[in-house]
Amino acid sequence: MKLFVFSIFCVFLQVSRQNPTSHWTLLPHILVVEVDGTLGQQQVSCLKSPEELTRTDNKSQDIFWKKNGVEEAQKGNSYVVQLEESLGGGNYTCHSEDGSLLNHTVVLIQEEETKRRKILVKSDQEDYLECSAQNYNGEFHCSWTWHSSRVGKVAFIKAQRVSGNTDAQCSVDTSGQRWTCSSGQRHFSCSVDDSGRSILCWDEQHCPYAEESQLIHITVYVRTEHFLVESYSKHFYLSDIVKPDKVMISKVNTTIIEWSYPSSWNSPFSYFPLTFQIAQLKKGCKGCNNPCTDSKATKSLTVHSTDICQFEVKHKAKAVCVRAKDALCNSQWSEWSHLRS
Repeated sequence: MKLFVFSIFCVFLQVSRQNPTSHWTLLPHILVVEVDGTLGQQQVSCLKSPEELTRTDNKSQDIFWKKNGVEEAQKGNSYVVQLEESLGGGNYTCHSEDGSLLNHTVVLIQEEETKRRKILVKSDQEDYLECSAQNYNGEFHCSWTWHSSRVGKVAFIKAQRVSGNTDAQCSVDTSGQRWTCSSGQRHFSCSVDDSGRSILCWDEQHCPYAEESQLIHITVYVRTEHFLVESYSKHFYLSDIVKPDKVMISKVNTTIIEWSYPSSWNSPFSYFPLTFQIAQLKKGCKGCNNPCTDSKATKSLTVHSTDICQFEVKHKAKAVCVRAKDALCNSQWSEWSHLRS
């Protein structure tokens, strides 16, 4: 009886160790395996069906495998990936007896969400993704900061308007830098910038004059050279992240300055009004790039306008700073524009 119970325990232990918590296909030939830190195994296949074996004139026992270009001892149509903590990821290729490539699978390891994040670091705003939009045309920009010892690359992007149970279907072009996502009647396009630290996305069906009823949901999967993958998500309306470009400011004469709406801002301005903040600085700021951020303002005031604004500067002011934000929502201020006297 004891031997029978022990045998059942051993079988249960073997089965539980053979499976990761879950796995799914991120893209063709890219498999994500979620692990919880314990030992496990994941099987990958070379040729998916007996017909493929027959068509390619290969025998299962003649197939051999390589991991990251190095030949492995395992042979046959299936390969068992050994998983230990965050190890086990790699580029697994299978070859015929003469060395010809038959198929390949990139295995990426994703640790459970409870584990500490390792690839990106939080910004000053305590978020991994920082997103902003310069207007309401449907375009937005998201950036991140790589961990100093784990710089990686984008593995997958999903962008969609959250609507019921509809899930976006996303694909990438041959460059691996441009993504398209479709769900229902919505289409998003995203591109990764050359630095690999940000993406630019566009909601192609967005209408600037209509009120947003559905949140944008953006998810970015990033991976390291050691085949570790993590996902980072953010939800927002464009009105939550809109940040106007810097206002255009100039001198009319020795005491009058004027500024106008950023050229990238939506029109008509009566429908998309901005609020402006003006700050005057009594003390100079020698050697600083921007006195608006490096000095304390002696006085500031807020102006609502839908046209070009003019303002009389005090004679004692060493610099004048102006910035703008959407007048109708609690969003971000633009960067300061300034003139030195």
